[in-house]
Amino acid sequence: MSFKNEKQLERHFKGVANHYRIAILRLIEKNEGITLDGITQKLSANFKTMSEHTRKLVYAGLVNKKYRGRAVAHSLSPYGKRFLVFIKSF
Repeated sequence: MSFKNEKQLERHFKGVANHYRIAILRLIEKNEGITLDGITQKLSANFKTMSEHTRKLVYAGLVNKKYRGRAVAHSLSPYGKRFLVFIKSF
């Protein structure tokens, strides 16, 4: 197992440094393949806001996106899964 350097760890921690992003991670865990529309509806939030938060989670390496025609399915990356374990234990 290789260890992350401080800069890499910072990117992951900043990725979850928002209540909406934590909610999105939990939602994706329960609804693998959920679209941005689905995330927006389930969290009763603004589409543009959720779009920006999911983008930041993808950049942080915690969420994967898979294009299915015009829709984009979201899933947790291995690091996203590990972060949820960490969050649940905190």
